[in-house]
Amino acid sequence: MDRKILWVGFTSLAIVITAAFLTLLFAKSDHFRGTAYNEPYPLASDFELTHASGEVFHLSDQRSRIVLLFFGYTFCPDVCPATLAELNTALNNIPDGADLVQVVFVSVDPDRDTPQITQEYVTRFNPSFIGLSGPMDDLEKIWQDYDIFREVVKTDSGLATVNHTARVLLIDKDGNMRLSYAFGTPVEDIVFDLKLLLEASR
Repeated sequence: MDRKILWVGFTSLAIVITAAFLTLLFAKSDHFRGTAYNEPYPLASDFELTHASGEVFHLSDQRSRIVLLFFGYTFCPDVCPATLAELNTALNNIPDGADLVQVVFVSVDPDRDTPQITQEYVTRFNPSFIGLSGPMDDLEKIWQDYDIFREVVKTDSGLATVNHTARVLLIDKDGNMRLSYAFGTPVEDIVFDLKLLLEASR
């Protein structure tokens, strides 16, 4: 009886170990690497700002494209240029789907960032990037809708720096908030997620 119980115990243990191994072996590789929003996915708040071209930009007009939304400012010494450079690299790594991804940069420093200055700034990283700014009242509502922290800090030199949320927000083709990426997220993680979303929509 003891041997039989022992044999059953070992058999059960072997089954559990085998199941765990197979689960790891065949685990889906399609889990997103960015921080995912909970389902049901929240709808991205629509907004409008006047582009440097004079045309009114509506976020909702980007439906059918994936939007990578980032808030920053053109006088930023480090985080903003690094992030825009990384987003440019990400797009270059999905040549077959880059035209279905739109990077949108919204200023947190309207006192210095005019629509023209903002667009010129993002164009240095990629001509397809959209740079937007506008009146403080309009921008404040957008920052609030997207939970963007913003704090102007005066330096000893008299120049102002702007501390701000430095996450990239990914909005899917249906206008849903799907993922976000902290500053310093490896570019390959963003590329991985973009390819998954693009493949799923085909």
